[in-house]
Formats: sequence, structure tokens, C-alpha cells
Amino acid sequence: MMRLCACLGVALDVIEPCGFLLSDRNFRRAGMDYLNGLDFTRHASWEAFQARRQGRLLLLTTKASTPYFDFGFAPGDTLLVGRESAGVPEAVHNSADVRLTIPMRPGMRSLNVAQAAAMVLGEALRQNALFPGPAA
Repeated sequence: MMRLCACLGVALDVIEPCGFLLSDRNFRRAGMDYLNGLDFTRHASWEAFQARRQGRLLLLTTKASTPYFDFGFAPGDTLLVGRESAGVPEAVHNSADVRLTIPMRPGMRSLNVAQAAAMVLGEALRQNALFPGPAA
């Protein structure tokens, strides 16, 4: 996710508790050389995130009926993904302004969260002509 956001110029917000450790050593190793180009914010809780967010909150979930490709994205939207194993808590699910899904073949549970985020983020950027340009 760090690499995806850094490469596409999209801010990354991590909301605690998250499913992985963000110790300095682990974080630097996971971020490799992408941390310098990453707009990263760590939130101590869901409430702390909610207090700072702006725009619509779009939840990517298997429990939605609106396919992401039928949705009109806008600048300022925040795409939220949960844990691969459990998604997001019910209170977070209910807080979303919009719930989007990636249609899949019957019997399949879900995609890798980073792959799913990349698909939906790519469509949002395409709709709003916000893909980053070539490096100067």
C-alpha cells in the first residue's frame, strides 16, 4: 500500500489498531525507498481519523452492491480498505458514505487488499484525470 500510494501520489492514512506493526525498523523495511515520496499520516484511533477527514468516505467491501466501475469518484474522496481477514468493524462499515465492491466470480471470497485498492484507486484517478505526470 505504501508503494502504491507513493507511486501514484496519493496520501496514505493508517488507522490504529492495524493488522501489522509500525515500529520504526519494520516500517522503514516495508517502505523501502518509497517513504521519502509518501504523504503518510498515522491515526491513533478511528475517532482521531474521523475528526481529521474531509470529503466522502468510500469503503471497499465484499458486503456492497455498487460495483466500483459504476460509481462517480470525485477529488477529495477517501478510499478505505480493511483487513484482509476480517474487513472493517461494523461501526466503521456503517460510517462509510458509500460502499463499493469489485464483482467477482461466484465462490471467490476476496482479492488481496492492495490489489483491490489499486484497481479502485486507478479508476478514481482515471475518472478525475489525476494520474501523476512524468518525473521532471
